[in-house]
Amino acid sequence: MVVLVSGSGTLLQSLIDAQADPGFGAEIVAVGADRAGIEGLDRARTADIPTFSHPLAKGSDRSEWDRRLTDLVAGYEPDLVVLAGFMKLVGADFLERFRGRIINSHPALLPSFPGMHGAREALDYGVKITGATVFLVDEGVDSGTILDQVAVEVHDDDSVDSLHERIKVSERALLVRVVSRMAGRRWRVDGRTVRWAD
Repeated sequence: MVVLVSGSGTLLQSLIDAQADPGFGAEIVAVGADRAGIEGLDRARTADIPTFSHPLAKGSDRSEWDRRLTDLVAGYEPDLVVLAGFMKLVGADFLERFRGRIINSHPALLPSFPGMHGAREALDYGVKITGATVFLVDEGVDSGTILDQVAVEVHDDDSVDSLHERIKVSERALLVRVVSRMAGRRWRVDGRTVRWAD
């Protein structure tokens, strides 16, 4: 798999740690980023994983950026692309090339609270349970077919930061579990439901 990151790379680190177990079933062949000099790329280099960065310059052609990102990722011939805290929406070329093989995680129980502020919106709404979701990426924002979810209880004294930190712990474990399952089992999408083979 190729993993794309934008920041500290804690989701990436969970995958790096998991691949040390032969039973995990997947290998990171490259890590890419939309910014240079970030901790996520440092984590990959520490693990001897090839890296690349492909920034989107202000005012540049978004579709050309997407085409180049597609080519960079395709050069590693991945079976799976994992957006692990990657803060850019991929475009039409990328989706066409890797459709059905791009996954992302989100710190909320989709379809509730999509977008950038899942933990804050969960607190503002007053829900008692939130969580994390791993899903197949499509053209929408956090709108793809759900692969798996995990629930996280909201505490009465939670702040956005405390809730988000607890969600991230569960999100990392969820992502590892989903990637391992995708590597070791056959699956298909039936409408908006994923059917896993035994």
